[in-house]
Amino acid sequence: MDLSKVRLVVTDMDGTLLNSKGEVSNTFFDLFKKFKENDIHFVAASGRQYNSITNKLNSIVDDITIIAENGGIAKQGTEELLVTNLPEESTNEIIELLRGIEDVFVVLCGKKSSYIETKNATFTKLFNEYYAAYEVVDDLTKVSKDDFVKIAVYHFESSEDHIYPSVKHLENNLQVKVSGKNWLDLSHPNANKGYALKMLQDRLGISKAETMVFGDYNNDLEMLALADFSFSMENAHPNVTKAANYQTKSNDENGVEYILDKLIVAKQKIQNQLPKG
Repeated sequence: MDLSKVRLVVTDMDGTLLNSKGEVSNTFFDLFKKFKENDIHFVAASGRQYNSITNKLNSIVDDITIIAENGGIAKQGTEELLVTNLPEESTNEIIELLRGIEDVFVVLCGKKSSYIETKNATFTKLFNEYYAAYEVVDDLTKVSKDDFVKIAVYHFESSEDHIYPSVKHLENNLQVKVSGKNWLDLSHPNANKGYALKMLQDRLGISKAETMVFGDYNNDLEMLALADFSFSMENAHPNVTKAANYQTKSNDENGVEYILDKLIVAKQKIQNQLPKG
């Protein structure tokens, strides 16, 4: 595994770069300081809201690319690269369908903010971890004056068991992704992390052979396919483990940092072999 050719590092957030407490390690930030001098560009790719990702990576946000809302939004520093809206005609229909599923919580995700119509204190407390900017409204179908990129749905037990069977039929027209144990996302067919990553690879002139990707859940599958150096976390969904070319330690064992340290060592070894002067 020759890591010295890697120029683009892409990582999911929850279950991957973030530990179980939702924290980014100091080790990661120390490694990131060496990225520029080794010609490595970093991408955080998450189902999270853009503002939530920037809160986690505030000190480096101007130097990285962020793919948020599962590919619905992409920004490089302050430059907006991509916004992929939900089909306007189907948004309210989806909301009405989701209201009919028992014990779920619906989040309408916009470019400016996110919107919920529940006042359930347990969910709202949990929700605050993923959405830094949001409004509580009386009726999601009446929200306007925003560009909607995704509808996220939460179930306290299992999104795969309790939500997916009721929305599986929408896969012909929409992106339907079980994005975590409790979350499922519905978005435009092109709104996935892989679509946004391919756009970025083309923009930067970086190939699959020069790309490293880390992921743990089904919403990471498309971007894992765009990297020769694709890594599943030890805590990953079986689909991700099967799809990735390599595996690393769990998110609570700094599995991303473990590989990134090897990457920096490989890069510096090549630098040391170059002629001086």
